[in-house]
Amino acid sequence: MESTSTESSSANIKKLKVTELRSRLVELGLNSKGLKAELVDRLWSATTSESQQDGASAEEEKQRNLTISSPSSDVEDLTSSPPAEADVTAPLKADRGREFTDCATQTEPDSDPPSALPTCGSEGETVCLAEGPQHAEDPGEQEDLGRGRAFYEFKEEIRYKRAKSPQAVQENEVTEQHIHDTLRFDPYNCHLHFEVGPDGCSGQPRFWDRFPLLWSGCRLTHGVQHGMVGFEVRVERKLLISQAEDGEVREPYGLRVGWSAADSSLLLGENELSFAYDGRGKKVQSGKEETFGEPLTDGDIIGCYASFSADHVELSFHKNGRLMGVAFSFSVSRLRGRALFPHVLCRSCSVRLFSDPAAPEWYPGPPGFTSLTALPTRQRIRSSSAPPSKTQCEVVMMVGLPGSGKSFWAQTHMKEHPDKHYKLLGTQELLTCMIVSTTLSTLVLQQACQCLTELIKIAAQTPGNYILDQCNILFSALHYKLQLFAGFRRRVVVVFPPEDEWRRRLLEQQRNDKDHIPEIALLKLQGFIMLVY
Repeated sequence: MESTSTESSSANIKKLKVTELRSRLVELGLNSKGLKAELVDRLWSATTSESQQDGASAEEEKQRNLTISSPSSDVEDLTSSPPAEADVTAPLKADRGREFTDCATQTEPDSDPPSALPTCGSEGETVCLAEGPQHAEDPGEQEDLGRGRAFYEFKEEIRYKRAKSPQAVQENEVTEQHIHDTLRFDPYNCHLHFEVGPDGCSGQPRFWDRFPLLWSGCRLTHGVQHGMVGFEVRVERKLLISQAEDGEVREPYGLRVGWSAADSSLLLGENELSFAYDGRGKKVQSGKEETFGEPLTDGDIIGCYASFSADHVELSFHKNGRLMGVAFSFSVSRLRGRALFPHVLCRSCSVRLFSDPAAPEWYPGPPGFTSLTALPTRQRIRSSSAPPSKTQCEVVMMVGLPGSGKSFWAQTHMKEHPDKHYKLLGTQELLTCMIVSTTLSTLVLQQACQCLTELIKIAAQTPGNYILDQCNILFSALHYKLQLFAGFRRRVVVVFPPEDEWRRRLLEQQRNDKDHIPEIALLKLQGFIMLVY
């Protein structure tokens, strides 16, 4: 009955209008600002908390009456029992209602008993394992994990406990012969959450409707090192407008267009060799913004032009055929022989690339410049190509407690093997692609963890090398993901430092992330670890 009442209350709250939600929140003395999803969650949490407190008060009154009317020996038996928190690995029976039952990825329980990790032979490898107690999996008391990044990461991980074995997925093969000489968006040189259109000339964020704060970047297949070259990109349309407050509209739309080196971040404008014209009327490089040009809107065409001389490089931009000016000028020695590739970074908007060498340009370029589409093949630099099939790809799965050093190991491994072009899949990586504010921090954390679950499924279908930077301490989660990446060369890297060193690393991480994890939660996480060897 309690579960039915809870679900009914949740459904009723979702039916309320934004103004009604804000009114209810003001009556409760709570913050009434934010998106409707946030308001619903805030009001639901408040009403649930009140009902739990009312139930607790009634239970306390009942226990008080029983204590008064019961013999003293009964009271002694109750007080001599150890508190529930003493056994942190014992199953906890507290009803958490909505916390873990409303899971989009939950499925029916798998009838097959849990088995050992698949024996991969030459295609699988365990890099480091440590012996430890193997306790039965139990989600435990999720409230104790706090509401930081670790909480939402673990919340996503326990969903694998009831997931059926993944179905065999169809591999997205790359027909390299067809696209090798064609200028297009590069599906191998982009975020997994950037969706390249079937023609290769259009693209947009893959999850724009569910995760509108996510920036998605993509480079083109060819770059340049010499000459005077340009390309054009059109803003097709904005994909989402969301109402945040009465009379105020928040547009998560954003666009950056420009040039970058192949080994720079896919977040255009955030590195030294990454140069962007921002749609807000700014230029961005190394994360520094300066006023430049004019704002962009639907239908605008941005022309990006690079002029290489013996000792200098100049990058200029046009809007609808009008010169916005030279945005960047620097010594050619800074490139150290590297090419510059056209690059797009967008959020909640779709873009289209001019790519027909036989057709006239949307707007004529400056005198002396050649369109990149019309440039002879021998004068263009082809970016790295994707592996032709999964059998030539590798996935590395990190295993370890929060703060154990998984991310540090992964980043070091990527620097030591730049030729493998690893893509790091982790919550922190996604958070860097989002706007994080005080009001939206909880929502952003939830979205990042949910988005990561979807990206892992996409990665399993897309040839490439990946590192999964997650805890993966539950056997069910690790087993499911290893099956998902069948056909890849699979490695499991366990980072399990001595306790003193782990505590030091954890404290440092919590200071940097401002994300405190309660001690009892850490003890429970240690109890969940299952190492198979």
